[in-house]
Amino acid sequence: MSDKRIPMRKCVGCNKMHPKNEMLKITKRDQEIVLDYSHKNNGRSAYLCSKEECLKLALKNKGFERSLKCKMPMTLIEIVKQEIS
Repeated sequence: MSDKRIPMRKCVGCNKMHPKNEMLKITKRDQEIVLDYSHKNNGRSAYLCSKEECLKLALKNKGFERSLKCKMPMTLIEIVKQEIS
């Protein structure tokens, strides 16, 4: 019986902890911000639940800006909206 722990991450929208593999990861590498499907890119990251309410909260409360230390591009916000729905 293996005692493998599941990594938990906090959502930038609702501020609740969830398993890492159930969340969307947005990563800032150099000056580029990308949606990290592999969860393996290095750099500053923000995690988001797969709920539309969390995306709205993250935008309202500037959760992405706080985590990534820069403004989130509108094109990436649109991509995240499509991923969630």
